Amino acid sequence: MSSYVTKWLAPMGLAFLLVACKPAELSVPTANAEQHLTGNTMGTYYSIKVLGVDKDETQRLQTGIDQRLDLVNQQMSTYLADSELSRFNQSTSSGPFAVSADTAKVVTAALQLGRQTEHTLDVTVGPLVNLWGFGPDERPVQVPTQQQLDDTIAYTGLQHLRVAYDVEGQYLYKAIPELYVDLSSIAKGFGVDAVSEYLSEQGISNHLVEIGGEVRLSGHNGHNKPWAIAVEKPHNDDARSDELVQQVVLPGNNSVATSGDYRNYYELDGVRLSHTIDPNTGHPITHNLASVTVIHPSCMIADGLATALTVMGPERALAFAEQHKLAVYLLTKTDDGFRVDMTSAFKKYLRG
Repeated sequence: MSSYVTKWLAPMGLAFLLVACKPAELSVPTANAEQHLTGNTMGTYYSIKVLGVDKDETQRLQTGIDQRLDLVNQQMSTYLADSELSRFNQSTSSGPFAVSADTAKVVTAALQLGRQTEHTLDVTVGPLVNLWGFGPDERPVQVPTQQQLDDTIAYTGLQHLRVAYDVEGQYLYKAIPELYVDLSSIAKGFGVDAVSEYLSEQGISNHLVEIGGEVRLSGHNGHNKPWAIAVEKPHNDDARSDELVQQVVLPGNNSVATSGDYRNYYELDGVRLSHTIDPNTGHPITHNLASVTVIHPSCMIADGLATALTVMGPERALAFAEQHKLAVYLLTKTDDGFRVDMTSAFKKYLRG
C-alpha cells in the first residue's frame, strides 16, 4: 500500500516520500523465543520477528533476507539505473524485453488489479506524479494547464503495457517509447511476501514481516498468542503514542496494508493538492478518505488494493470492497473527526 507518489526502492539517504498512516505492530513484551531482525531496504526499513531461532542462527537468516530483498531491488527499483525495470523504462523499443519471473509476476498482478479496479491502480502514472510535483522533480509554481495534463496523460495508461510468456522466459512490452513503469504501489508488498515465504522455506512458521508499514503474519507471537496489529489513527507528527491506535486487529495468517492521505500534500494557488493522483483524471484526489486498510493473504495484492481504494474515495471504495468481499477498513475525515467504515469481511478480524 503505497500511493502513487511513493518512490520506494531508493537507497537510504536519498529523498523519498513515505506513505502516511502505516499499520503499527501492537507493542507486547518480548519473550525469549522471539528474535527481532531490523534493517534498511527499498528506501525504508524492515522489522521482522521470528520464533524458534537462536541468536546465532539469526545472522544467517538476516543474510538470506538481505539477499532476497537486494534481488527485488535489482529487479524492480526505479532508483537503480541498472535494475530490470529501469532498463525497461530507458528502452524505447516496442519489442520484447526479457525480465525475471518475479518482475513479470508483479507487473501481471498490477495489470490485473488495474483492470479490476477500473484503472484506479495504474503503475504507469509516474509522469503525472512528477507533473504535480510529488516525484523527484521540483514542485510547479502554478497548477498544470489542461494542455500539460493532456500531453502527460498521453504517455500513461495500462493499455500501453503488456506481459508475455513463452517456454524460454517472460517479457515486457511497451506500445509507446515514453512509457514509464513504477511498481511502488505494489512491489513493496511483494517484498514482504518474498521474505515471509523465505522464512517458511527455512522452517520458521511463526513470524511477522514488516517493510515500511506493510505487514505479513504467520503463526503466533512469543507468548503463543495470535499476532495483533494496530491500525494507526490519522495524526500529526507530534501526537502522543497513546493517540496513535485507531483499531486493533487479529489478522491471522494474512497480510495488512494501509494507504493514507492525510499528511502528504501541499498548497498551490490556494488549493490543497493531495499526493495521490487519480489516473483517470490526471488530477490529485479531492475527497476526504484519509486511510484505507486491507487484509488479504497476499501482501502484494493488499498493497495494490489499498492504493486503488484510496483513489476511489469512501463511498465507491466501500461499495467495491463489499462487492468483491474484501476485508477493508476506511477512515474518512469529517467536520467532527474521522468516520469509520468497514466491510463485513473485515469485522471478523476485530479484537474484542
